[in-house]
Amino acid sequence: VQLVESGGGLVQAGDSLRLSCAASGRTFSSHTMGWFRQNPGKEREFVAAITWNGGDIYYADSVKGRFTISRDNAKNTVYLQMNSLKPEDTAVYYCAAKWGWVLSEGGDDYEFWGQGTQVTVSS
Repeated sequence: VQLVESGGGLVQAGDSLRLSCAASGRTFSSHTMGWFRQNPGKEREFVAAITWNGGDIYYADSVKGRFTISRDNAKNTVYLQMNSLKPEDTAVYYCAAKWGWVLSEGGDDYEFWGQGTQVTVSS
């Protein structure tokens, strides 16, 4: 599975962005998908994850109520809608995929990663 993120950019606090992650391969629907973020010198942080059919979703407390993860298996794409953005949301956002139908917030559980997309939120 190859993953390509898009949709990052520079926005002001309070604005919204939607990240997309396009996956190659015919087994996309067999993978749980996750979003993570990382700043230089800091540990990677879990953001959200979604099971193959969207039936189970999990968010980090820091984004709950502001971010929404979704997926379209027909388009092999997972999305992260980010509303009410804050400067502390600034990071490189990565899409990741893990085989199977069990949610995980552990980055080590994910086998495939995208190259990342930069999100910068100014105050």
